[in-house]
Amino acid sequence: MTSAAWIALGFAALAAVLDWVAVARRSTLLEYVGKPATTVALFVLAASLDVAHDGSWGLLLAALVACLLGDVFLMLPRDAFIPGLGSFAVAQAIFAAGFVVGGVDAARLVVGVIVAVPVVVVLARRFVGALRRAGRAGLVAPVVVYMVVISAMAVTAVGAGSPLAIAGAVLFMASDALIAESRFVRERAWQPVTIMVTYHLALTGLVLGHL
Repeated sequence: MTSAAWIALGFAALAAVLDWVAVARRSTLLEYVGKPATTVALFVLAASLDVAHDGSWGLLLAALVACLLGDVFLMLPRDAFIPGLGSFAVAQAIFAAGFVVGGVDAARLVVGVIVAVPVVVVLARRFVGALRRAGRAGLVAPVVVYMVVISAMAVTAVGAGSPLAIAGAVLFMASDALIAESRFVRERAWQPVTIMVTYHLALTGLVLGHL
């Protein structure tokens, strides 16, 4: 890693911890600083990596920009869940495209499908059922589309074969599953901080997986 990359990683770690503290203390002002600052720092980290500036690298940067937009939408005081969900769906699609452009192995893709699809089906049944019982059927289609896209990201991460990227994909799915659980099923006190910790670790894994 370059010196700039190490500095960006350190700044991302500090900003992430700030955001976790903000979420734990329900400090909106600190969250407005820490949450986007973490993603921006990870973007700088990705831009500073000593890797080929090829199509896969460019798609990684584009995916992080989409994640930043999603961060902003989901922390707004008004309900901007659908724009946030859409931004992250775009990010997942770009992450998946980046893995494919970087090169995937067919056998590993099959393993990814075998592992990811059953998990996503179980989660989809849980969340879709909760939405319908709550009379929120209008969210079913966007949520299902998002789950399909993030599944594709996870499968292609496995296909790419980078352990860090695979860990990042798994953590991203875990973070998003917790968001859905808290929004659609049952909110628990420990979820908000856990969501952010897994999300930031997920992005870090996806970025460093390009090394």
